[in-house]
Amino acid sequence: MATLWQDIRYGFRVLARSPGFAVVAILILALGIGTNGAIFSLVNAVLLQPLPYRDAGRIVALWEEKKQEGIEEMGTSARNLRQWRQQNHVFESLAAWGNHTCYVTGLVEPRQLKAVMVSANLFSLLGVAPLLGRGFLAEE
Repeated sequence: MATLWQDIRYGFRVLARSPGFAVVAILILALGIGTNGAIFSLVNAVLLQPLPYRDAGRIVALWEEKKQEGIEEMGTSARNLRQWRQQNHVFESLAAWGNHTCYVTGLVEPRQLKAVMVSANLFSLLGVAPLLGRGFLAEE
């Protein structure tokens, strides 16, 4: 333990002799520690924490592929989804979602909006409720 304190005192003496080097070393250490903390926070939030849905570990995603056209992941049609639901013996429920672009006109200039179209049972499958209003009905 005594040699540890001797080493620490020696380190401070060396840093005191060259203050420019000491400032640069401290800034580099602070930047490295801060970056490490930020990256861990991001990885923890995105990869390590479970999704905020009921039974998040049981949620899977299904895609179709067209190997002849070189497409590895593509969405499915409503017709195929209905067939999958009829022939399903594995999954508790199947739901669909897809990204879309919408345009709002009638304003001074048209505006482009990002939208997501979902099947009626998506919210119940995820175990969440809309913040406002109600969920969708199958006939909608």
